Amino acid sequence: MKTKDELPDCPVATTVQLLGSKWKLLILRNLLTRPWRFNELRRDLEGISQKVLTDSLRSLEEDGIITRSVYPEVPPRVEYAMSELGESMRPIIDAMAEFGIRYKELSRKNTEEKA
Repeated sequence: MKTKDELPDCPVATTVQLLGSKWKLLILRNLLTRPWRFNELRRDLEGISQKVLTDSLRSLEEDGIITRSVYPEVPPRVEYAMSELGESMRPIIDAMAEFGIRYKELSRKNTEEKA
């Protein structure tokens, strides 16, 4: 987790710093449904590179937003899930989804009216 001195004074800027990439938001969207394995996430997030996924997962784990569980199996199984802190972001991501739905509806209506 980042220290108080590493975070901006503005709470919105803090949230943006923690989640400020498209990939982190899409990773969290997936993890809000259930725990995911690395390769499942990579397949589902079309266009993400292995490096970006690895870096994003590490960052989210270091910030306490997700958890990483390693199971002692052969081959080892690793799952990523939302932490309690991460779960508190559910309303934010739900609001983003709702906005996206409304925006697409309005965009479709505007396109139909112009036609």
